[in-house]
Amino acid sequence: MSDGTCKGLGPHWVARASNDGSFPSVDSSKEACVPQSTHLSASPDFSGLWIPLVTPFRGGAVDHAALSALTRRLADDGVTGFVVCASTGEAAALDEAEQLAALDTVQAAAGGLPIIMGLSGYHLGKMTDWVRRLAERPLAGLQVPAPHYIRPSQAGLIEWFRAIADASAVPVLVYDIPYRTGAIIARETLLALAEHPRIRGIKDCGGDTAKTRAVIADGRLQVLSGDDHHIFSTVAEGGVGAIAASGHVQTRRFVEVLRLLAENRLAEARAEWQPLQPLIEMLFAEPNPAPLKALLAHDGSMSDELRSPMTRASSALRDRLVELNARLSRL
Repeated sequence: MSDGTCKGLGPHWVARASNDGSFPSVDSSKEACVPQSTHLSASPDFSGLWIPLVTPFRGGAVDHAALSALTRRLADDGVTGFVVCASTGEAAALDEAEQLAALDTVQAAAGGLPIIMGLSGYHLGKMTDWVRRLAERPLAGLQVPAPHYIRPSQAGLIEWFRAIADASAVPVLVYDIPYRTGAIIARETLLALAEHPRIRGIKDCGGDTAKTRAVIADGRLQVLSGDDHHIFSTVAEGGVGAIAASGHVQTRRFVEVLRLLAENRLAEARAEWQPLQPLIEMLFAEPNPAPLKALLAHDGSMSDELRSPMTRASSALRDRLVELNARLSRL
């Protein structure tokens, strides 16, 4: 098994390497193997605009028809791929069966575009079990935040991310979002995590521009802006793209901004970017994804419904968003 394949388990299974990089013996149990994702590659590329999808609800249940239609529309608008069950998708309010069903709906509607699955939690054993279950699906990657609530040390964070990456069959994006998790991932920790062969990028919501620049300069992790306000600056300084909730609306303009930045056409990119600033600010004026869902509900894409304790956006904000989005659409 020096080639990393798992005998007797079919062509889509690969052996999970141990921490020293070696593979288990032929006699090892099935637990030493994971299904091989069709998207897994030695050098994954997460460049471009990824949409962390909202989860539409209707009457308290996931509205799969609305989710499918939204996915198809965004795919047609030129996005790179999708993140399912991220914070924008209210994943904390979905049980495991609902998360898997949402993932299946998006995969059926995405037209072959790559999909990243969002994870969250604080129990490492449960998390790695969930990662192994997800290995049965053809994912492009996993988006993994620090464990919330418990605020581990930097050594504990390294153990957390490495254990999840060891269990994964696909590349891992570290989701650095301290205002949700309560845990700050230090620059040195990110650079240590970059040594792991399956930790390939970071969704950067850390709010530390010096750390962002250091990770970009190091070059081993692809950096995607997760803070919509910082998309332009992060990509202009060498980031590869964005995972942006705002990209649900004015999608083609966001796609164009990233394309122009990738081509170093800064003046043209700036002209596309600047009109988006008021929209981004307004979409985060109240807790995400309430403003976004209000705007999407106005055009009939879904019901304006969230799961408690999330609440709907105020009517005043909704009206301002509708007016601003209509004005942008006329530009």
